[in-house]
Amino acid sequence: MPVITFQPSGKTIEAAPGSNLLESARKAGIDIDAPCGGKGTCGKCLVRIASGNVDSSSLGVLTAEELADGFVLACKTKITGSPLTVEIPELIARKGGKFTSAEEDARLVRQELFPGHWQYDPLAVKWMVKVAAPEMGDGLSDLDRLTRAIQQFWGPKKIIYPLPVLRTVADAIRRDDGNVTVTLVRESEQYHVIGIESGNRTQDHYGIAVDIGTTTVAVQLVYLPEARAVGTLTDYNEQIACGLDVISRINYAAKPGHLNELREKVLRTINRLIERLIKMYGVAVEDICNAVISGNTTMNHLLLGLNPEYIRLEPYTPTIMQSPYLTAEEVGIKINPQSWVYLSPNVGSYVGGDITAGILCTELVAGSSGMSLFIDIGTNGEIVIGNSEFMMTCACSAGPAFEGGGIKYGMRAALGAIEGVQIDPATGAAGYQTIGGVKPKGICGSGMISLIANLLLTGWIDPAGKLNRSKPCDVIKVDGRFAAYVIVPASEGENGVEITISEVDFENIIRTKAAIYSACALILKQLDMTFGDLTNIYIAGGFGRFLDLEMAIAIGLLPDVERGKFKYIGNSSLTGSHMVLVSQEFRERQLEAASRMTYIDLSSDPQYMNQYTSALFLPHTDIDLFPSVRDKMSKQ
Repeated sequence: MPVITFQPSGKTIEAAPGSNLLESARKAGIDIDAPCGGKGTCGKCLVRIASGNVDSSSLGVLTAEELADGFVLACKTKITGSPLTVEIPELIARKGGKFTSAEEDARLVRQELFPGHWQYDPLAVKWMVKVAAPEMGDGLSDLDRLTRAIQQFWGPKKIIYPLPVLRTVADAIRRDDGNVTVTLVRESEQYHVIGIESGNRTQDHYGIAVDIGTTTVAVQLVYLPEARAVGTLTDYNEQIACGLDVISRINYAAKPGHLNELREKVLRTINRLIERLIKMYGVAVEDICNAVISGNTTMNHLLLGLNPEYIRLEPYTPTIMQSPYLTAEEVGIKINPQSWVYLSPNVGSYVGGDITAGILCTELVAGSSGMSLFIDIGTNGEIVIGNSEFMMTCACSAGPAFEGGGIKYGMRAALGAIEGVQIDPATGAAGYQTIGGVKPKGICGSGMISLIANLLLTGWIDPAGKLNRSKPCDVIKVDGRFAAYVIVPASEGENGVEITISEVDFENIIRTKAAIYSACALILKQLDMTFGDLTNIYIAGGFGRFLDLEMAIAIGLLPDVERGKFKYIGNSSLTGSHMVLVSQEFRERQLEAASRMTYIDLSSDPQYMNQYTSALFLPHTDIDLFPSVRDKMSKQ
């Protein structure tokens, strides 16, 4: 079989002729982004064949010049019989990611919603008990005496001991004159002992709250005796190499062996963050005895290795809505192996535990009678409208445009991404800011919104997303029926690359914003309400945190209402997971809220397409819905 050498890593692998190059790279441990899931539509799995021959069908996505230079799409390339040397471009979209901090997220959420000490009640508790010494002829085993000591305080409920814990009992109760710290998981009818330690170890007690996002994963280490976040780390979900949105990943998982690959990728991401946290704060793995994980329905399935295929097929039925308690060892989370892992409950195929955790940070579950709107803006836009009495929820396929998918020079919010743009009204030329202040490499979601909004408000783009061809402009390039806008000239871009955005890119971004706005508008219409009737509009998610409110309103992503109604709450999925981790009251609130959320399937509602079509303009076909934008546009 031919040998493939990947540069600059130098890794090699043998692959059979006819094998897919992208698959071969992954088997060799080479990470190549394929946001479309390997369908050959996104153009992001670009590699260069330095030597050897391949069978590639990349024309149509790549230009003839790129192909002549040896570039191919890895997902559309098959290996022939010759040895290959393949050059892998730098994964610039993952360097220097811009993430919200847990401290910032906590400040964004009203402090009175967090549990106080009187609410402290984690799933697993540590308690010190005194075990009586053995006596001749009493007929009691070590386990009998330990059980009696526990039941003396906690009551005569059944107590279950897993075998790994049983193996520690004899030595643990003899090391410190019978004083032991027992870690208990409490159910209504029984207790599970997940750890036994000699002496008083009640203060060595930690848990983790985890948010599994489609794009990023966040892990928070929590010191349970004080219900206090010790530290939080965030990184990109390794699964993004296999698809940028949930549908791409579901499609990817359908191929043999790929479901387990996706499971291993997200577990590696989580466990890497846990390992970094315990090293940073000097915590023993065995002392992490609680875990709460929140993610959308597909992410939950992929974490557990459950087939997600039927989530996307009518009648859109997931394997589980609410997971049973599982041990960390079963799931593959590297903490105390006997720890129980709680997954926040899902509500529907596309509204998951990240939302049932997130709404805990809002007045939707805090007893308010006012109507609130909760929007989690991401590759899959999730929406909840309601109050403490009822809630309606839906999800819209926003697509990966704001994460860089489907946009030629689009990228995630990472080092070198353009995050803000200003337009000269006279010349149309752009001024810009990049993340990290380095040379621009591409444009991220916040930059796209800023660019389109300012082009619209200065008259260089029309409500249909078409560039102004009526007056001379050095940065607008017309090619037949289409035109592109030059954001960064080649002389200023990273590696001398000109960064442009085309009218096709504009269409993708407009479709994304239209999906989110129209979903909100549809539910409000079904409730015979308008955006003006809302008391609060909560913007959740890492991307939402970096939105410029005025720019988002200008393009019609968010409604044009009183600005004081908008509240940024950051990574509410992680914050809600923290709350569930430390408080039984919040676990009960979450389950109760999930049970009264009415899930609406937009695909089966004929009115949705009408709302969506109306929103496919900047900011909307009905400009009177956006009076502040209308007034600014009238001054052009």
